[in-house]
Amino acid sequence: MPSTSSNPDGVSRMRRRALLGTAVLVVLVALAALAAFLTRDSRSSTKPLDRAASSAAPLPPSATVETTPPPHGVNSALPVPPDTYDPVVFGKAAAVALWSYDTRVYSQPELVSALHRWLTTEARYADAASVDALVPSPVLWGRMADNAQFATATASEGHLPTSFTQALQADPGAITTAYVYAVTVTGRQSIAWTGSPRGGAEARAVTLAVQCRPDQPCALIGVLPNVAP
Repeated sequence: MPSTSSNPDGVSRMRRRALLGTAVLVVLVALAALAAFLTRDSRSSTKPLDRAASSAAPLPPSATVETTPPPHGVNSALPVPPDTYDPVVFGKAAAVALWSYDTRVYSQPELVSALHRWLTTEARYADAASVDALVPSPVLWGRMADNAQFATATASEGHLPTSFTQALQADPGAITTAYVYAVTVTGRQSIAWTGSPRGGAEARAVTLAVQCRPDQPCALIGVLPNVAP
């Protein structure tokens, strides 16, 4: 398969997608303050998350999680969003959902549809394309299904990135526009298939945009183009 670098159209689409995702999230999470967060130099040094700084973000009061049963007629093996008001708790659950799949139990369209149920119902904020990009394509899914491939995942840690909390310190009221939080999650994905029950495993990391309005459970906005420490 030709590399992306040899495909100008592919490179162009990737660049447009990265720019679009960054622009959308900048608008969502506080204009100029979070623009610095999303466009920061990835080579700049960063410090571990300052727990005191994280208090600048007005987190929702409840951190309880309730499992919501899947809608009638939906495969129970598909990922179901938790009922929580805590962006970090939700972000960890969403990361596990995005890193997991099972070609033996459901189809690719069924997984895509299930993941879309994690998205906010506020259409102007939801970035479904960033979620779809993490799901194997229908063609690849078919090849994986031939080998009964599946993946499980765990989320070992989640936090609000340091630069996000610093942006909120600079403009605490910015969060109240859409109540969108950046959440970085690290974990591990394990993959197995026919003939290789143990498969392989590797570390994963992702930064998600999570909406947690005070009067409703958290929902997914989308996946950021880059991982924020």
